[in-house]
Amino acid sequence: MASVVFLGTPDFAAGILQGLVDAGYEVSAVFTQPDRPKGRKGLLQMPPVKELALKLGIPVFQPVKIREEENVRILQELHPDFIACAAFGQIIPQSILDIPLYGCLNVHASLLPAWRGAAPIQWSILSGDRTTGVTIMRMNAGLDTGDMILKKEVEIGPDETGDSLFDVLMADGAGLLVQAMEQILEGSAVYTPQPEESPTPYAKMLKRQSGLIDWSQSAAQIERMIRAFDSWPGTYTYLNGKTLKILKARPVPAHEAEQMKQKALSLSGCGKAAAGEILYAGKEGLVVQTGDGALRLLEVQLEGKKRMDAASFLRGCHLQAGGMLTGDKSL
Repeated sequence: MASVVFLGTPDFAAGILQGLVDAGYEVSAVFTQPDRPKGRKGLLQMPPVKELALKLGIPVFQPVKIREEENVRILQELHPDFIACAAFGQIIPQSILDIPLYGCLNVHASLLPAWRGAAPIQWSILSGDRTTGVTIMRMNAGLDTGDMILKKEVEIGPDETGDSLFDVLMADGAGLLVQAMEQILEGSAVYTPQPEESPTPYAKMLKRQSGLIDWSQSAAQIERMIRAFDSWPGTYTYLNGKTLKILKARPVPAHEAEQMKQKALSLSGCGKAAAGEILYAGKEGLVVQTGDGALRLLEVQLEGKKRMDAASFLRGCHLQAGGMLTGDKSL
């Protein structure tokens, strides 16, 4: 069986590593990102790939920069047949791409050339794509621009979240990587060059601040954002200076939203509902005006409290129509 060095960091990559081991491949070493501080106490936490590798008894390396000469030398001494990569988090230089006998293969969670970049799963849902998938490519010095070997298309359901799609693509990616390696060893693999231009923007890395809701966007856009960013980086807004996480929501049908808005306006005496304004807070939940349409919040979590459905939340937090959810903590 061919020998493999694996490069990867998060849960997605750990699932790919497990798939290689289950298929009988000898993984001689794992390279992953350094341990990082996490949580309020700032305690160091191992990347998921490191945790799995240690359980499997695989040697682990955690270079700050894999391109440094010492790391290149270690990889050369390992003499791998393949280097397999999934969400490693660093650019792989040509000096490493040239090392393995059969090349460096990458598992990318989109149908390349669409959604090149660090967060393809989230950006695909956020953009309203109906399908996505996973691609196995032979890496080159570009950013997700190497020759494609195998692809698998997956439908994005109306209730699909970042987490649920992550699980599907992780399982498909592991199987597809094993299949691609087998084809390469047999000499039957077909390498398809990618077009130079991608049909989508670059799927840039997400930060905690990426999840702050802009209520001037449409209800449909915000609802996709909530699903896409589940569970990282999450979506949130501010209520009376406190962080309110929005965990689940649905756009309100247009006729129902209009009725709620007219009732709220008649109570407030205002001529127009502002984006972020609460239109309804009662037995049927919490409804918020957006830049286009209204959004019903189904599950929320207020700062310092547990996750709960909107009705339970309202029993302990007495909101009324006319209140505001904002993007500014000071308001």
